Amino acid sequence: MSRNVRVLAARCCFDVIDQGMSLSEALPKAQTQLDNAPDKALLQEICFGVMRYLPQLEAICSQLMSKPLIKQLRPLQFLLYVGIYQLKFMRIPDHAAISETVEAARELKGQSLTKLINAVLRNVQRQPQLFDFSAAPAAVQYNHPGWLLNHLQQAYTTQWQQILEANQQKAPLWLRVNVSKINPTDYAAALTRAGIEYSRPLADLPATIKLAQAQDVTGLPGYADGWFSVQDAAAQHAALLLDVNDGQRILDACCAPGGKTCHILELAPHAELTALDKEPKRLLRVHDNLARLGLNANVIAADAAEPQQWWQGQLFDRILLDVPCSASGVIRRHPDIRWLRKKTDIEVLVALQQRILQQCWALLAPGGKLLYATCSVLPAENGQQIELFLQQHSDASLVQLPKQRSEQPFGWQILPGEQDMDGFFYALLSKSANSETQ
Repeated sequence: MSRNVRVLAARCCFDVIDQGMSLSEALPKAQTQLDNAPDKALLQEICFGVMRYLPQLEAICSQLMSKPLIKQLRPLQFLLYVGIYQLKFMRIPDHAAISETVEAARELKGQSLTKLINAVLRNVQRQPQLFDFSAAPAAVQYNHPGWLLNHLQQAYTTQWQQILEANQQKAPLWLRVNVSKINPTDYAAALTRAGIEYSRPLADLPATIKLAQAQDVTGLPGYADGWFSVQDAAAQHAALLLDVNDGQRILDACCAPGGKTCHILELAPHAELTALDKEPKRLLRVHDNLARLGLNANVIAADAAEPQQWWQGQLFDRILLDVPCSASGVIRRHPDIRWLRKKTDIEVLVALQQRILQQCWALLAPGGKLLYATCSVLPAENGQQIELFLQQHSDASLVQLPKQRSEQPFGWQILPGEQDMDGFFYALLSKSANSETQ
């Protein structure tokens, strides 16, 4: 157990990069060892920062060290990245960043390396030119793996740099007001009374509020009463595009953590909704969210790609298919994704997405609608999937979405940072009214 923020940060980054653990798993575990909110926030800031700038931090170390530390010393290599990140990107005084990082080395059993760590950090302090990456490889310049960089350059010939820059930004805190409990204007007034700054920038999402500063949401007005949920604005389009109504049979086929499930029920509280997810552990969050918001759904732990194991035989009027994906559209929220995801993962994900889409289409009633969604920006997972599906299914037609642009003929692609939203993709499919059912 350690209460040293820099020790915990180094171990967290080691767990992600060398051990393959997600930051969303490693960070909360580390934060439980800290007592106060400022230290927990500092730990998150450092870990997110190292993930965002990892190639540049590695490049600087390679210039100042003959070789990187290996094996059991690897956490100390990440401690160096922690120290460099503080010196370059944080407001911590240089002397404090260096001394605290050197002190942390001792706790990481690096007593013999304290002089090396001190020397590296002091060289970073004295040589600002180390941060000139204009002649570095593109992967270092843009802090993204080469394979992802190539995908984005091919898919977005004029916008790839904009996407990469958006991925480096801190994501804002978006709220979705629970319209079944409180009017959005009334909730905005409650925020004003609490002295919390916010904006309502999206006219097409009237229940959406963006906070000026991130904060602990449990302290916001009406949290315990279910007045709002935390959900990025891009994801808030899902329930609206699905066009849900009371009395409909609705399937949310990959539902965890339940944000879209709850939104559907807020708009159609008397709908018959089945919320499905393959991971029982992730369904705990769904149950928690439903309970806090005062909503009810039939929650099932099952695989959407294997309906014979759970489907009761009744067709659905609406299906939301937020399929497993590369998450390449939410890198700003999960900066470790770019290092955990591999090029070979995409082909596997595309095959899984196709299977889920094919299987769930058979569960849709004639005249019904299916919304295919991902938090990806890769065409192979998005427009190309829909194009192929339409070629294979004569009973499927694409519903033109209000913001779908002409250069996106097979769905609506939201790019990261667009109106300060995450990257997201939507395609709404309608089933012919005379389609043959199972």
